[in-house]
Amino acid sequence: MQAARPGRVVGANDRINLGMIGVGTRGFGHVKSLKRLADAGGQFQITAVSDIYKLRRDRARDYLKLAEKDITIEYHDVLARTDVDAVFIATPDHWHFRMAMDALAAGKDIYLEKPMTYTVAEAKELAEQVKKSGRVMQIGSQYASEPIYHKARELMKENIIGKPLLVQGTYSRSSHQGEWDYHVDAEGTQETIDWKRFLGNAPKRAFSPDRFFRWRKYWDYSGGISTDLLYHRLTPFMYVLGPQFPTRVSANGGIYVHKDREVPDTISTCVEYQDFSVVMTSSMASHAPNRLITPAILGHEATMEFRSSKDLVIVPDELFAKEFQAKHGVKELHIPITPVNIGDAHITNFLDCVRSRKQPVFDADYGYKVMVAIGLGVEAYKEGRQMSFDPKTEKVLKTPPRRDAYEGDGHNTEESVTP
Repeated sequence: MQAARPGRVVGANDRINLGMIGVGTRGFGHVKSLKRLADAGGQFQITAVSDIYKLRRDRARDYLKLAEKDITIEYHDVLARTDVDAVFIATPDHWHFRMAMDALAAGKDIYLEKPMTYTVAEAKELAEQVKKSGRVMQIGSQYASEPIYHKARELMKENIIGKPLLVQGTYSRSSHQGEWDYHVDAEGTQETIDWKRFLGNAPKRAFSPDRFFRWRKYWDYSGGISTDLLYHRLTPFMYVLGPQFPTRVSANGGIYVHKDREVPDTISTCVEYQDFSVVMTSSMASHAPNRLITPAILGHEATMEFRSSKDLVIVPDELFAKEFQAKHGVKELHIPITPVNIGDAHITNFLDCVRSRKQPVFDADYGYKVMVAIGLGVEAYKEGRQMSFDPKTEKVLKTPPRRDAYEGDGHNTEESVTP
């Protein structure tokens, strides 16, 4: 990688200039949020936009009232501009690594949509490069900015539930047509979409509107449920417990209802850490898991339940019920939380860090650790086997380790390979 160009030092009263790379559904959502926040007095503005689909470029140009010179099909044109301090990258998963690395080389700070990268190896390399560059990177899973998880992190440091043992959660959706079967524009043709740019380093295929507009259904560009939704569920849990590497990951599921895709419509993933486990279940064909599975951290002495964004509840284990009531004066604790617009909070945290040069709430190292768990979950499902990881060497293992391997001589690392 070429040496990174130094970025502009943004002063406390300077306006931050932003470039948008990808202005589809998620990217244009950021455009609208940023314009609303800027109109309300935010000291920043969007100065350049890139997208490979003409209609999306035109929509962003008109919405932001930008000049034609500020709209481009080539993202490198955005990175080359001296009037761009930071970029928002909201593109298909398989482009995240390359665009982020190029942005670092151009001296830009980055808001990178989740998942951090397409593969575990890419996440490792990108995290290392962010550290070397000194740039600010925020991974775009806004749940890391949700107040309930910040309060939970404080309580966890007070040992309020005892030793954490098991974490459970879900993020499920359902629709008649099938999740990710987004609208296909009649105007989306080979004349208006740069198909070669869309594919990038993915396998070469004939032009397909379904693959372009509904790319999350295909392994070439996405990890499906795992990278789209389970990433959002694991992220806040790791904020509460402290970001760390997993040791083993397994996954199972299938395409049970919506047969028009390669990725599963239902999946369960178990992520094992050195002294606790996380179990996540998700379906794109049923809302039921959202009703039946309360996000929770189960400890030896009590359980921390996230019943809503406003209601954090601590319920003691039966064995410790008397001690809990004697200490807290109630049978269970209900801690009211004032919710916020977490999307705005996450963006604001990033922009504040562009000025202060502090690390944002969901920085590159944290993103890498989450990506290891999520990425190995994708591979576990696709390969039909358990995936193992050594946190000390940061390597994926050829063979599963003994359960006591991380307490002993590192025997399992002899057969390790890089991700």
